Amino acid sequence: MARQNGIIKLKGTIGGISFYKTADGHLAREKGGVDKSRIANDPAFQRTRENGAEFGTAGKGGKLVRNAIRILLQNAKDKRVVSRLTTDLLKIVKTDTTNERGLRTVQDGNLALLEGFEFNLNGKLGATLFTPFTEVFARPTGEAVLSIAPFAPTIRIGAPAGTTHFKIVMGAAEIDFAAETSVFESDETAVLPYDSSDTAQIDLMAALTANSVLPVIQVLGIEFYQEVNGTMYPLKNGSYNALSVVDVDIV
Repeated sequence: MARQNGIIKLKGTIGGISFYKTADGHLAREKGGVDKSRIANDPAFQRTRENGAEFGTAGKGGKLVRNAIRILLQNAKDKRVVSRLTTDLLKIVKTDTTNERGLRTVQDGNLALLEGFEFNLNGKLGATLFTPFTEVFARPTGEAVLSIAPFAPTIRIGAPAGTTHFKIVMGAAEIDFAAETSVFESDETAVLPYDSSDTAQIDLMAALTANSVLPVIQVLGIEFYQEVNGTMYPLKNGSYNALSVVDVDIV
């Protein structure tokens, strides 16, 4: 793999060299590898086919999770969130002890490993919110509740420079990885001043399906704002907003 440094950046294939753009810039590499039909049929590539199938399963699972929480994710994500989430879900697929290799699934793996996943490495929740919170999911009612006791924002939140206000958001997603469907609800505080005065008690609630047998993923995030002439603007286009998986509830 080589980096393109010229003024004109190429895309496509020329003389067996593929030119393409990534998050790391414009790159180039030589085309090659084993013929696609051989990988698909040769017994020697059985492990490769199994690995590819499970990678695809993890990729579909990641897309399902991202689509489920898209309302919150669009305000708090980094450029590598797709690949990072796929990598973590592939680790979960590999913990499936029920199905054969190549047929292992996300839902039969240890989904608890997803707890703590940060959707934005530029603004991690673990390096932003320094006050305790509690989260509870009641399957009989389908209610996901997150509570935070009163706290002083300037002491308990590590906000980026220029912050004048913030908002805390919470969401819960009930995900059917087999059917590739989801149910999502969210709640949020008002836009609050970033100062030294204690907030009120914060109680956020999202209502999902009562008595569901599907895994439920709960996320918590913080969005930062700057007030200019009475108008709230997302600080630096939300690049430092935090969003993290704080609970995974499984039957």
